[in-house]
Parts: sequence; C-alpha cells; structure tokens
Amino acid sequence: MSTDARVTVATIEADATIPGIRFVRDFEATPEQLFRAHTDRDLFLRWNGPNDMDTDIQVWDARTGGEWRYVTRDDRGEYGFHGCFHEVRTDRIVQTFTYDGFPDGVALETITFTDLGDGRTRLEALSLCDSFEGRDMMLASGMEVGVHDGYAKLDGLLADGSI
Repeated sequence: MSTDARVTVATIEADATIPGIRFVRDFEATPEQLFRAHTDRDLFLRWNGPNDMDTDIQVWDARTGGEWRYVTRDDRGEYGFHGCFHEVRTDRIVQTFTYDGFPDGVALETITFTDLGDGRTRLEALSLCDSFEGRDMMLASGMEVGVHDGYAKLDGLLADGSI
C-alpha cells in the first residue's frame, strides 16, 4: 500500500495463505501519540472497542514482558480478553490476544506505527491466528465494529488534544 494514499477508514483483510488478519489505518497523529494511545491504560480505555460496550481493564502492564486483561459488557453479556506484551517499543508492539470464549485460539499481534510525515502516522497490524478456524471466528465476531468505532473515538481524542 502506498504511503501517499490516505487510509482514513481502516482496511481489514483476511490473508488467503496464512490465518491472519491485516488492519491498516492512517491517523492525524505522530507515532508517539499512537504508541501512547495503545500503552497508556486510561487512554486505551477511552477509545478501544465498540460504542455500545463498557470496558473494565483488570490488568494493564504495557511493557515488554507485561500482561493485560479487560472485560467488555453490553446488554447481551460479558466478554473477557487477555494477553501478554512480548515487545513494546515506540514504533512497534507485539502481543498475544485471547478471547476467553475461545481459550485455545491465541493470536499473535504485531502493531507498527510508521511516520508518514505532515503529522500523519500509518498504523498497520497483523493478527496471526493459530488456525484458519480461529481467524474466521474472529472475523465473524463483528470485530470490525469495534475496530471502526474504536479508531473513530481515537480520532476524537487526537483532535481534542487528549493525546
């Protein structure tokens, strides 16, 4: 994908050859701002996930070797997620992601922040699932709503100077 074309709505693509999901989204932000939004517990809580869900972060240790856990709730129920931070750098975060409802399905996620100049940064993420079944379950879960809603909330935090 060219760095000249702006990606203002996240692209979400399933890879046909590996059980992975790729996300790409550009932000009017510096890499440092996006890194902070992904590692600061209070900021992450303000933007992550769908608009119609409440989130409770139970564990948050955003450092290499740290761990995380949060629970989201809506009128249909409660959904827990957890993982470990394998590498935390200002340009890249590598972590695991597991949904409590499918504990055997562990995804390895790599998020990179690329400076595009002019105050813009491209976020690229690859979630490598342990099976095509797990990948397809993730795609069928409605996760794109959380991605789009969350990134829109993140845009708002960036625009109002919260980050």
